[in-house]
Amino acid sequence: MPHSLAYPCEPAWRLLERNLPRFADRVALREIDHESLADGRTLTYEALWRAVRGAATGLADAGVENGTRVGFCLPNSAALVIGYYATWVAGGTVVPVNPGARESEIEQHLTDAGVAVVVGPSGHAAETVAARLKLPFIDVDEFQAMEALPAATPVDADPERGLAALLYTGGTTGAPKGAMLSHRNIVVNTIQFAEWYAFAPGEEVSVCALPLFHSGGMSGVMNVPLSAGATLLVFGRFRPAAVAQAVTRHRVTRLFGVPTMFIALLNDPAGRAADYSALRACRTNAAPLPPSVKLAFDELVGREVLIEGYGLTETSPLTHANPIHRARAGSIGLPLPDTDARIVDVKSGCDVTPGQPGELLIRGPQVMLGYWNRPAATAEAMHDGWLKTGDIARMDDEGYFAVVDRLKDMINTAGFKVWPREVEETIYAHEAVALVMVIGVPDDYRGEAVKACVVLKDGHRDRVREGDIVEFCKARLTPYKVPRIVEFRDALPQTATGKMLRRLLREPS
Repeated sequence: MPHSLAYPCEPAWRLLERNLPRFADRVALREIDHESLADGRTLTYEALWRAVRGAATGLADAGVENGTRVGFCLPNSAALVIGYYATWVAGGTVVPVNPGARESEIEQHLTDAGVAVVVGPSGHAAETVAARLKLPFIDVDEFQAMEALPAATPVDADPERGLAALLYTGGTTGAPKGAMLSHRNIVVNTIQFAEWYAFAPGEEVSVCALPLFHSGGMSGVMNVPLSAGATLLVFGRFRPAAVAQAVTRHRVTRLFGVPTMFIALLNDPAGRAADYSALRACRTNAAPLPPSVKLAFDELVGREVLIEGYGLTETSPLTHANPIHRARAGSIGLPLPDTDARIVDVKSGCDVTPGQPGELLIRGPQVMLGYWNRPAATAEAMHDGWLKTGDIARMDDEGYFAVVDRLKDMINTAGFKVWPREVEETIYAHEAVALVMVIGVPDDYRGEAVKACVVLKDGHRDRVREGDIVEFCKARLTPYKVPRIVEFRDALPQTATGKMLRRLLREPS
C-alpha cells in the first residue's frame, strides 16, 4: 500500500456513473426482505443510473439546485440509494435522518439543517414534521415515479467546497452537530477504503444492512461497493438469520458491520450454519471489537476475515484499519494512505511517546469541512488541519493504534452514539425524579449499555419502579437511547458547587 493515492477531482455521483462502460448489465442492487427473504427491486448499473437521473429531474422540479439540502427519512432501500445519488446529480446536499427517531428528534434534525424538501414514507412522522414546518414532502411512491422522468444532466458541483452530505453527530452537550462532508471528502475516503480492503472491480457481492443514514453505512456499505461495481444486497434492517441465508445463497464476499452484528451471527443457528467460504476481508468499526468475537468469527469462517477499523462521522468516516494479513486483535490498525495521526497529551497538547496514552488527532483529505452553522464548535474541534477526535489512544512501536478510553462522555452502544444529557433531560421530565446521571457501562453485546442513576423525590420512593422509568423513556426516545439499566440511589456525587461528578459513577464502588 503506497503512502499516497491518486484521487480524481470530481463530484460524488461519479462513483456510480463511472461503472457504466464495464458493468452496465451487472446487478448493482437487490432488495431483500429481512423477514421473508423475498427479493424486492433489482436494478442493474444501467437501470440504477437511469433511475438516479430521472429522480434528479424530479428533485430539480421540486426546487433542488446547488446547495439545496434534501432530507431523506428512509430505511435502507433502493429509494435511499437512489436518493443519495439523485441529490448529488441535482447539485443538492443529502441530509439523512434516522426513520426510527421520534418526531421531536426528526424536527430538530430537519430544522437545524435547513432542509428545503423532505422524502419519506407516507404517514410517517417525517410527513407530519414537514407539514408543520411547511416543507414540500415527497412520499416514496411519488419519488419512485420520478425515476421515469427525462434523465437530468448531472451538475458539476465543486468537489473541494461543494457540500455533498450533512451527517449529524454529537458531543457531551447533547446538541447534534452536522458534519459537513464535501464531494472530495467522500470520493477520497471511498478510494482509500476500497484500496485498503482490496475490492475487486466487478467481482464483489456485499451485504447492505448497516443503516445508510450513518457515515459507516453511506461509505462502507454503499459508496465503496458501488464504486467497485459490486452487487449490493439491501436489507431494510439487520436480522441475523436473513443475512446468514443471503450470505450462503448469493456467495457474499463482503459483510461490513459493527461488532454486535457479528455477535448476533455467532449466537444464531442460521448464522453458525451459513457458508462463509466466499468472504473476503470484512470491516468492523463504530464500536470496539472484542478480541474474543474476532477469534470466534474467524474460527467459524475458517480463516481470518474480520478486520477492525476506526473512523468518525467527521472523517467520512474511515481513518485507520488493520492490514488484511497483519491484523491485531484489540487494535484499530494503521492510518490509511494520506492520513496523518498524532497522539498528544490532553493537558499540554504535546506529542506523547509510543505506548503512552493521549488524545488521538487526525489530519487528511477525508476530514470534514467543519460543523454546519457552528463556527465555535468547528474551531474547538479543528486546529491547523488537525481534528481532535476526543478519543484516548496509544500507538505501539510498529505504528498500530488502539483506542483505550474516551475523553468525552458520549456513550457508544452497538455503534450508535448516545448523549447522556439528552437522556437525562428526558428522565428529568418524570414527575418523580429529583436527580439523574446517565453513563455508559460495559456490555458484552453492545460494547456499552446506557445506565441511568436516579434519585427519586420524597414521597415517590416506594411508588416508582425501575421499569416505570424505562417505559417513560421508551415513549420519548429512539429505542437505542433508552436506558437498559436503571439504578435508584439516595444521592449522586457532586462537588461543593453542585457540579455532578459523572466519572465517580463509573468507578467500582
